[in-house]
Amino acid sequence: MGKDFYGELQLGILGGGQLGRMLIQEAISYNVNVHVLDPDKNAPCRKLCDHFECGSLSDYDTVFNFGKDLDMITIEIEKVNVDALEALEDKGVMVYPQSRVIRLIQDKGLQKQFFKQNDIPTSAFQFISNKESLRNANLSLPYVQKLRKDGYDGKGVKMIHTENDLLAAFEEPSIIEEIVRFQKEIAVIVARNDRGEVKTFPMVEMEFNPQANLVEFLISPSTYSFEIQQKAEELAKKIANDLQIVGLLAVEMFLTEEGDILVNELAPRPHNSGHQTIEGNFTSQFGQHLRAIFNLPLGNTEARSNAVMINLLGEEGYEGLAKYEGIEEILAMEGVYLHLYGKKYTKPFRKMGHVCIVNVDREIAISNARNVQEILKVIA
Repeated sequence: MGKDFYGELQLGILGGGQLGRMLIQEAISYNVNVHVLDPDKNAPCRKLCDHFECGSLSDYDTVFNFGKDLDMITIEIEKVNVDALEALEDKGVMVYPQSRVIRLIQDKGLQKQFFKQNDIPTSAFQFISNKESLRNANLSLPYVQKLRKDGYDGKGVKMIHTENDLLAAFEEPSIIEEIVRFQKEIAVIVARNDRGEVKTFPMVEMEFNPQANLVEFLISPSTYSFEIQQKAEELAKKIANDLQIVGLLAVEMFLTEEGDILVNELAPRPHNSGHQTIEGNFTSQFGQHLRAIFNLPLGNTEARSNAVMINLLGEEGYEGLAKYEGIEEILAMEGVYLHLYGKKYTKPFRKMGHVCIVNVDREIAISNARNVQEILKVIA
């Protein structure tokens, strides 16, 4: 590292949301000084870090000036000014994941090209420059339209089923993808350090909220066959090595009805599909990310137990100061761990926290998670 950890290392995090918050909770154990940049003066990280700066993540000068006197920069959100990160790298600041990796992953079109060039299985796709060009698409209806940039948590995605749907299609540059008939959405989180050591967390199974199109329910470890799990984990390792990434990479995939695996999207940071690792695995995804960017030996990723993660989303019909119902009731249940993100205001489907439910019996863990889902509510 070139510096001792003990209070000397100045680490910057671009983004002050819940991922940054959980990263700081882990970083405290390394006694590093954490600086955070976020546009929201009430960001979840604001009270946990050594230095908090309110400012734009997409403004060159703001990002450059934030990072110029730090030792290392990492991210908890991809929507950042990559030109500023390149300039910081040129100045000698370590940026992990590297700016070139973030630039590629910021653009879903470049992601797809990367998959194609590196023989990574993915759904058929086509580049679209504007809404009008959709009428001459090579893919037949129905298909999925995704904005090339700035889409997240289900935003920037539209299903185009019929000609009528074209009227509401995105005007901005996008890609369209063949709809995948899948039996399950799965994910593997992989870490790689600068010495080239690579480790994956066990494959997890995901269930999505159909309205908000974000992960609502996650089960770890998977009970699919060893062959399927190994194939998914080897794919994640291949992508990490092809990218030569330093840090954590979440690889979201489809397990098709035919039993094939197709890569959907990448996220170069801690990810919603790894929250269960805090209680469910020997090393958490946040601890692993720090190990990777600090170029330390990667930790044991094995599962300690069956773990189910539920995203705690703001209830429909409520907007305002957040109020939580059912906390006492769920915490009276065995193996239930609550994580609130420190967000003052709730709105429909906003991620306000998550709950991890662990049990040696997988079915009991799932049943308890369903109960928590019914009991715990975020209202205003």
